[in-house]
Parts: sequence; C-alpha cells; structure tokens
Amino acid sequence: MTPMTSTPGPTPEIVYPFSDGKPMAESIEQLRWITLLYGNLDAMFNDRKDVFVAGDNFWYPVEGEPDIVYAPDVYVVFGRPKGDRSSYKQWEKNDIPLTVVFEILSPANTREEMDAKFHFYDEYGVEEYYVYDPDTNKLDIRVRGAQTLYRVHDIKNFESPRLGIRFEMTKPEMTVYGPDGMRFGTLGEQKQIVVEANQRAVDANQRAARLAELGRKARRGQATSDEVAELERLEDESTRVPPTS
Repeated sequence: MTPMTSTPGPTPEIVYPFSDGKPMAESIEQLRWITLLYGNLDAMFNDRKDVFVAGDNFWYPVEGEPDIVYAPDVYVVFGRPKGDRSSYKQWEKNDIPLTVVFEILSPANTREEMDAKFHFYDEYGVEEYYVYDPDTNKLDIRVRGAQTLYRVHDIKNFESPRLGIRFEMTKPEMTVYGPDGMRFGTLGEQKQIVVEANQRAVDANQRAARLAELGRKARRGQATSDEVAELERLEDESTRVPPTS
C-alpha cells in the first residue's frame, strides 16, 4: 500500500485589527487635548503634502507581528502623503516610522502601561515623544539622541525640532504655540480667529478706500474741514506702528 501524504494547506492570512473596541478617550479632558493637538497640527501642515497627521490609529511596525502594536493619541509622520488610513502598517509606508507621538494621560493609565509605551516608541524609531498629564499639568518630553529617546529637562526653552512648536506650562494648564507664535486653540477659537482676521481685512480695505476718496477731494480743494480732519486722522492711524504683544 502506498503511504498517503498530506498536502499543506494555504497559509492563514494574518489579521491586523484596526480597533480594540475601546473609546478614543476616557475623559472629556483627555478628548479635549487630543482634538486640540490633532486639529492644530493638521491645520499647521495643511499645505505640506508630505506630512501626515492622525490619531488613535494602530501602528504596526513589524510585518507579520500583529501583536506588536500601539495606538498613539496623536501622531505626525514626515515623508508620507495625506489620506485616510484604518491603521499604519509601516512596511506598506516605505518603512517610515511615526516621527512624533503625543500621549494624553487619563486616570486609567498605569505606570506599567506608560513604561511599555515608551519602550515601544523608543525601539521602533519615534523621534519625538510627548506625554501630557492634564490633571497635574505636567509634560514629559523625549527626543531621540544618537540611539535612544532621552528626557528634555529644560522645557521652558524647548522647541520641537520637527514641529517647531513650543510649550509653556502655564496655570492651570499647558499652552502650546505654533511656529508662527499663535497659540493652539480649540475649533471654536480657531473659527473666531478667522472671523476676526476677515473683519480686520474688511476694515483695512474700507479704510484704504476712504483714504483714497478723501485724498482726491483734498487735492481738488473740495474737502470740508471735517473731511480734512478725518483724512489727517486716517493718515496718522495708517502710519502708526501697532504695539507688540
């Protein structure tokens, strides 16, 4: 009798989950900081096609190892195009690791969990790692040196090498400033800034038009005494240097 041989079956497909079923944030405070950082960083790099900003995505740095994974609260990747991604599989992204990672603490986070996250981000090539605790208003900054992430102690004079942002540990919470010196604000605050900027532009256009009109009348000798006074006031305002904040 001829012995029977078994034919190997197909290799099972490796599944890389894109959700662990847990909420993005465990408190309103944590959610507020996640959305504030994500929204402002995304707007800051809006014109950079090679900078990808996201958050709460699983990062798989090693192909074939779905258990080697974490989901940063907010992250930035330089050298990758924008787009929708259910997870970040590094081997599909020219093997480019996450560049900058932010974690916002909640009361549920344990020291063991955060130590594990640090070693994960350190091992797999993150260049800058930030951990902010809104309850204690403390910020831990790590920047990659020759081989590993090291702690930055002088936060007051620190500016992110990659992002160009800086941090002030104001009370009762941290304040973040962009490279342009503008404070990171909530969506509502950002909308208000846009409204105010648009209004200033409208006011400036109206002032310029009024200046031109009064200037023509003055040159023709047609301006009244009130219009001459208004012209002088507008000219004085246009040459005045605004105070610095």
